[in-house]
Amino acid sequence: MNEVVFGVKDDKQLEYIPEKCIGCGTCVMACPKGSLVLGSVGAVARGLIDKDFLENQTELCIVCGICAKTCPTGALELKQAGESVNDNNYISIALKDTTVNDNCVHCGLCEQICPQGCIEVKQWLANDGSASVDGETLINNECCIHCGWCEAVCPVEAISVEKPFEGTWVQDEEKCTTCRTCVDTCPCNALFNPDWEAGERVNKIEQRADACIYCGACDMACPVNAIEVTKTAIIPDVDKVKLLEKKLLNTEMKRPTLTSRLIIDEYACLGCGNCVIVCPVNATDEEVGAGYLNEVDAKKILEVRNGVARVIDQDVCGSDGACAMICPVGAITLEKREE
Repeated sequence: MNEVVFGVKDDKQLEYIPEKCIGCGTCVMACPKGSLVLGSVGAVARGLIDKDFLENQTELCIVCGICAKTCPTGALELKQAGESVNDNNYISIALKDTTVNDNCVHCGLCEQICPQGCIEVKQWLANDGSASVDGETLINNECCIHCGWCEAVCPVEAISVEKPFEGTWVQDEEKCTTCRTCVDTCPCNALFNPDWEAGERVNKIEQRADACIYCGACDMACPVNAIEVTKTAIIPDVDKVKLLEKKLLNTEMKRPTLTSRLIIDEYACLGCGNCVIVCPVNATDEEVGAGYLNEVDAKKILEVRNGVARVIDQDVCGSDGACAMICPVGAITLEKREE
């Protein structure tokens, strides 16, 4: 895996592993110096911008390792004299491995449902003359995020999963514009748009509580601040857990930093207005919603004027990338904002 050096002090080194990062912002909550910068979570999760979830202001970092201790996926690692010092003081280390016992019938449901593709089920016909299947179920705990999907769907209760956090998940229906940024960002596939029948009222977004790890990635990705995730307990048996509890529990998550810029190719733009219509921040005006077409040249972020889309205010962008996704000619892109 690619490792990025986030800080060096004496013989200590803080490393970041982007492939393991889920953009949850837990480390940002814990950092005592405010050196970590999380941004463009929705756009990164959707593959719309060439950057990592997390950056570090090395001039502020004291390489204390608190961020690594709180990271639920092991995306941050502290090394001393070249050797990892991550031990049972770290949530990702204290988390028990996801395991499968001998009750397993190798049906493959866990492999099909795992949102991170961490499970491989090998099957073969039994060699004892019976019409049955033998096999092997392999779980890669290096990529497992402990969401619990495999445990929930297992028909014979053969899988055990320990989650990193307990918590609460609250959505503000009035703010939500159903842009699906949270759905696309959630590493656990714990959020979805419910189906409905004619005349039935349903919530815009629903949570699968049994699959949620209360990491906060959806909170960080929501462009209109319609989701609030609060951690209420650290589940693994972590050494010296009181410090981590003080940093993380029953605390409002810190808002992400805007680390992207919208770029419009005026020569490619058709002036169709799709970007204006779909923008979830535009939809927070006192209007009907994202599909409101009137006054397309009087919006917050994007407008169409003289047949061309243009950016009005970069600083209120939610960095979700909905505009880039809907543009029929690829005239809108997101680029990393340079300080």
